[in-house]
Amino acid sequence: MFGFSRPQGVSFLIMLAAVIISPAFFYPILLMKVLCFALFACAYNLLIGYVGLGSFGHAAFFGMGGYIAAYSAKKWGLDPALAIIAGGLVGAVLGAVFGWLAIGRQGIYFAMITLALSQMVFFFCTQASFTGGEDGIQQVPRGKLFGMISLQDDMAMYTVVAVIFLVTFLLIHRIVHSPFGQVLKAIRENEPRATSLGYRTDDYKMLVFILSAGIAGIAGGTKSIVFGIATLTDVANAQSGEVILMTLVGGMGTIFGPVLGALILNFIESYLAQLGAWFAVTQGVIFVLCIMFFRRGILGELAARLKVAL
Repeated sequence: MFGFSRPQGVSFLIMLAAVIISPAFFYPILLMKVLCFALFACAYNLLIGYVGLGSFGHAAFFGMGGYIAAYSAKKWGLDPALAIIAGGLVGAVLGAVFGWLAIGRQGIYFAMITLALSQMVFFFCTQASFTGGEDGIQQVPRGKLFGMISLQDDMAMYTVVAVIFLVTFLLIHRIVHSPFGQVLKAIRENEPRATSLGYRTDDYKMLVFILSAGIAGIAGGTKSIVFGIATLTDVANAQSGEVILMTLVGGMGTIFGPVLGALILNFIESYLAQLGAWFAVTQGVIFVLCIMFFRRGILGELAARLKVAL
């Protein structure tokens, strides 16, 4: 089924069932937030989990995708689908710029370049007129999908977000398990050997960086349409830290791990919000416990113990 192994097929069916029945038990708004961040985490995992490139600036793509989708939907009256696609395209273009400057560097140098570039994007967003500065872009209309289906109803919007998530998730799975994906894994495991076999590794890394940035832009654009707002929070460095934490908690280098990580952290944030500043402490404790007892992440450890790919 879609190229899944048996354990992955069972996991996908469980995830699909959860996506379908969850609105009967939880608020659709919360679930849409989880799906948007799950998509963002999957995009980041495509880069760090399968190529070994640790970016500290992925919030730039997520946040800028949100700004572009919000602006085009509010100011230009674009169809929500086109607005989200515009966010993804801008994320991909920005990813190409980041990649051109950062690809070729290794380890901490790559991470620091992406962090610095992300901070530049954040500064740009604080000054640019179209972003609204600290107020952001507010009252973004959800509009009508294809000019026919109103998305004002939360369940209608949830259905669209769920479809976007599932389709993109399957696309990521296909990328990872294609010959292209096998080369990415070879680069992660031993880049000099991949180079000796004739692969132009920098070209592969550049392409996957653009793909990851584009998907992050789609996630950010979807979130801005769902919540009707795009703010500096989504482009701040703290957001990059959030997606790293989601990926590590769920299981870096696993298909379903980032989804689980996004689910855990967003539910914790929702239900422990009353703790105020202590919420950050709670996040820190979770991260420390994950590092101590789940070095591969929750699903990563489970997959290792069961000796299956998840």
